[in-house]
Amino acid sequence: MPVKPSEKEEEYFARLEFDRRKKQEEEARIKLEEAEKERLKNLHFMHCPKCGMKLIEINYKDVQVDKCSSCDGVWLDAGELDAISKLEKSKLDKLFDVFKK
Repeated sequence: MPVKPSEKEEEYFARLEFDRRKKQEEEARIKLEEAEKERLKNLHFMHCPKCGMKLIEINYKDVQVDKCSSCDGVWLDAGELDAISKLEKSKLDKLFDVFKK
C-alpha cells in the first residue's frame, strides 16, 4: 500500500521547485541585462552624444580627447578634464573647477 506524502513533504518539494525556478529566472534576467548593456555600448560607443555622428580621438598636449566629426563638439573621458586642467595652470583652472565633483 503506497504511503501518501505528508503536507510538509509536499511543501518542502514545492519550495525547492520554487527556489530552482526563481534562480533560473534571475540568471535569465542577468543574461538579458548583460546583452542589452553590450548592445547599447556597441550602438553608442564613440558616437557624439549631441548629434550621434562618429567621434575622432585627437591629441591635445598628450591627452586624448574626443571630437565630433560633424558638430565639432569636444568630449572628455574620465580623468581627461583633470589632466588638461593640470596642464593649463591659469584662470581656466577656475572654470574647470566648476565641472569637478
